[in-house]
Amino acid sequence: MSALEPRDAGTDTGTAVPAAIPTPPVESEGVLGRTYRALSVGIVSVVFLIAFEATAVGTAMPVAARELHGIPLYAFAFSAYFTTSLFAMVLSGQWADRRGPLAPLATGISAFGAGLLLSGTAGSMWMFIAGRAVQGLGGGLVIVALYVVISRAYPEHLRPSIMAAFAASWVIPSVVGPLAAGSVTEHLGWRWVFIGIPVLVVFPLALALPAIRRRASGPADPAAPVEPYDRRRIVLAFGISVGAGLLQYAGQERNWFALLPAVVGVALLVPAVRGLLPPGTGRAARGLPSVVLLRGVAAGSFIAAESFVPLMLVTERGLSPTLAGLSLAAGGGTWALGSYVQSRPRLEPYRERLMVGGMVLVAAAIAAAPSVLIDAVPVWTVAVAWAFGCFGMGMVIASTSVLLLKLSAPEEAGANSAALQISDGLSNVLLLAAGGAAFAALGGGTVGAVHEAVEAGASGSHPGAFAVVFLPMAGVALVGAWVAGRVRARA
Repeated sequence: MSALEPRDAGTDTGTAVPAAIPTPPVESEGVLGRTYRALSVGIVSVVFLIAFEATAVGTAMPVAARELHGIPLYAFAFSAYFTTSLFAMVLSGQWADRRGPLAPLATGISAFGAGLLLSGTAGSMWMFIAGRAVQGLGGGLVIVALYVVISRAYPEHLRPSIMAAFAASWVIPSVVGPLAAGSVTEHLGWRWVFIGIPVLVVFPLALALPAIRRRASGPADPAAPVEPYDRRRIVLAFGISVGAGLLQYAGQERNWFALLPAVVGVALLVPAVRGLLPPGTGRAARGLPSVVLLRGVAAGSFIAAESFVPLMLVTERGLSPTLAGLSLAAGGGTWALGSYVQSRPRLEPYRERLMVGGMVLVAAAIAAAPSVLIDAVPVWTVAVAWAFGCFGMGMVIASTSVLLLKLSAPEEAGANSAALQISDGLSNVLLLAAGGAAFAALGGGTVGAVHEAVEAGASGSHPGAFAVVFLPMAGVALVGAWVAGRVRARA
């Protein structure tokens, strides 16, 4: 699940309301009222597509990696998406702030579909990973553009509700996605999962783009001169993507020659992170820096762990891809429930406590998942644990988005949303790289061969390769509980 956000980036200082937004509607009107209905349905459909892709592809991924002889590169198949999305997020933020969110959104959805087609027709694991990288470019453009749409088109009191609707749009894909993808994988082959999803791109494009054109197109202040693109930030964004990729490559190789790309990766990452994230993010300064940091800690620890759940269930407990994917299905509903809880107005004063509690639930779920490596533990333990973890994630992720937009002026929404998403994506890449390296070091690269031996009647297992992924991620999530206590600035 993936899911689903100040600084020196924005050079504009005004707070003018976008001219594209008509006269403010009645306060009591909701996100499905006449004023917002078409826009809400359109952008939620876009999120629905992303959710369906994430759940379906996650189910098919273990089979794809095994057939392409790419189990040692399994983590790359996930992190390639996040690596390229880092660059796309910064580009999308500047593009949307200067020209409006319509063009980056349309371009992003198109690239997203093209990447799926490339992965679905890949003849090798590296070509498959290249397709995931193209998908990441599209996903990075889309997610930041959507935040800009919300910032411009919805008043502040409706933003928690539309964030809750985003979370709710994961419910059906969480159930239908694994079931459909598992059935297709088992009967037609994993390639059809990737090739078939782009057909779904047409509906969100047709529904969302006209509504966005009417309510949130163009620059935030049409009367103001258009600022030039910040080339320094674009260069830094490119550096952060390349640096993250080099670090993951070095972690995967695990030899002395890998030290060179590791050093170069760090040299590119450090100045890029300092230039693209709010000052004080690294030390969890109170307020916006902690909001941005928390997003990365929460998303990174959760996604890095979740990426290995289907592989663990397929290879260690012998589940089919369908059942392995369905083990995470309940999480879609509880994630939506958590997001709904945070959207209740009467709970607004307790948002910080909700976020702390949410991160504790995430840590507990991640720590409980590898218990199924013990044969006596029933496999449904993962489903139960993940349902609680997703409830916590629903509260935390939606709350970081709400706080981010609350602290952003309209003309800074793109840059600030890009900062939140960069924290999210970079943490995913780095923690997936660390988890993937540890997984491979403890014999995870031979998991595919072990699974085939088990099917043939032999014995063999590498439970330690999975445990070394999950347990450190649970520790990272606990750090997130501390960061969540610092998201509100001192009065």
